[in-house]
Amino acid sequence: MNVQIRRWGQGVGFYLFVSVFCILTVSPAALFANSIVGWGWNDSGQATPPDGNNFIAIAAGGAHSLALKSDGSIVTWGGQTKVPDGNNFIAIAAGKGHSLALKSDGSIVGWGKNDSGQATPPDGNNFIAIAAGLWHSLALKSDGSIVAWGENGRGQATPPDGNNFIAIAAGGLHSLALKSDGSIVAWGSNTDEEGNYYGQATPPDGNNFIAMAAGCSHSLALKSDGSIVGWGSNYDDSGNWAGQATPPDGNALLAIAAGWYHSLALKSDGSIVGWGDNSYGQATPPDGNNFIAIAAGGGHSLALRSGGGPPLCQYVLAGDLNNDCKVDMLDFVIMANNWLVDCYADPNNPSCVPK
Repeated sequence: MNVQIRRWGQGVGFYLFVSVFCILTVSPAALFANSIVGWGWNDSGQATPPDGNNFIAIAAGGAHSLALKSDGSIVTWGGQTKVPDGNNFIAIAAGKGHSLALKSDGSIVGWGKNDSGQATPPDGNNFIAIAAGLWHSLALKSDGSIVAWGENGRGQATPPDGNNFIAIAAGGLHSLALKSDGSIVAWGSNTDEEGNYYGQATPPDGNNFIAMAAGCSHSLALKSDGSIVGWGSNYDDSGNWAGQATPPDGNALLAIAAGWYHSLALKSDGSIVGWGDNSYGQATPPDGNNFIAIAAGGGHSLALRSGGGPPLCQYVLAGDLNNDCKVDMLDFVIMANNWLVDCYADPNNPSCVPK
């Protein structure tokens, strides 16, 4: 399970964001040929991705994985073999046994395990982001409000009121949301299934956060300075110390992902670091510095590898959507082809955050 948010375009009059849990939406990666690598627990083949170099997004669930192709279609492998037909999808999310996909018309489709209704999304076509937890699901609406469905025994599917949210993340029994002021709110359980208190639904104070990730009983947040904070459980399902909520030091990190008991981070040089439970090697990423996206599942991990684009830019440049260390017309093309918000025309849009 994981979540990433990319905030783009503030320096050029626009604000573009994409929010995910076990999800990466259409991104600058779409311009290049990208392949997938997997590692960790592989009993159902979930860590053995298909061949090819036309992938633009990845999602890791409990024992299954998803990928979004450049033509807008979805492929799956591992413990889930069925995907919806069509090539109009722009985002994917994977929970323990269910999956979600966001269509280009703003509607959501769900499939897979549905014993708590987690794979039965609400009607409507005003959704802009999706997140899949263990047994519950979330969606962010275009007005900045959140809707939820599925298991709600701990309140994890009862989001707060308001329309100032810009990103969402769904964990085991808790959920997170990033507000437009850069602060994080959480709801659901602060304990695990056995009642052990870990505080995963009690986020840190502050308003300098730009991304979140939610695991089974731990949470992560990426700060605007490129550093990571973690809270919640540091133990695996056997009660052994794993350290998944204790991220490494440093401020050269661009993206985060939280699995059930392990965590990943993508560095600015395109390499990946992992920590937490490593029973199946899920926290030991492959070498290399040409990775552009990460996803963490139950006991496995995925990464999207750039096959034709430049390495990650060493500078954090607002508006540089294709990672070529400059802001030019190509960035605006990406913006127009994915999700464009004109903050001058619509300054009250919840995606528009004043500098």
